[in-house]
Amino acid sequence: MRKLTAFNFVTLNGFYKDANNSTAWHIHGEEGAKFSEDNMQAGNILLFGRITYEMMAGFWPSPMAMESMPGVAKGMNEAEKIVFSKTLKKADWQNTTVINNMVAEVKKLKQTPGHDMTILGSGSIITQLTNEGLLDGIQLMVDPVALGAGIPIFGGLSKQLNLKLRDTKTFKSGAVMLSYQLL
Repeated sequence: MRKLTAFNFVTLNGFYKDANNSTAWHIHGEEGAKFSEDNMQAGNILLFGRITYEMMAGFWPSPMAMESMPGVAKGMNEAEKIVFSKTLKKADWQNTTVINNMVAEVKKLKQTPGHDMTILGSGSIITQLTNEGLLDGIQLMVDPVALGAGIPIFGGLSKQLNLKLRDTKTFKSGAVMLSYQLL
């Protein structure tokens, strides 16, 4: 059976976006790019909400992405991707499927053999699938930044979320990766 995990950057005070929906506060460095490139080797299916999808699709196929992070760009562009949206009718980014019934599709995918799935960004998708009991784990890259206001990673949870720490990794930038399994 497939596993569903989420990966997100967060501030020390738990925001995955600032008050303007930006992640410009995240520290992007060579070490983080290498970590991302290595993670792309897992072959996971990438899951997005529409807003995150549009942001990613606007960057990763671009010449700027290929120049600045060629390994990550190649992996992102070649990966199988699913975007959950009730308004988006078609996706132009290669290897992308648009699904409007998120919960039913994820339940179905989890019961079939194949690559694991990773939600990138998409805080509302993380919360919705967590509330449905479908999330198996989460990786949080905690940046050494605190914001005065922002959007919390787990805004709208319907119940307490209990986690077990599985792994940590410290980056030279001061960011720390925390990998958790949901209990």
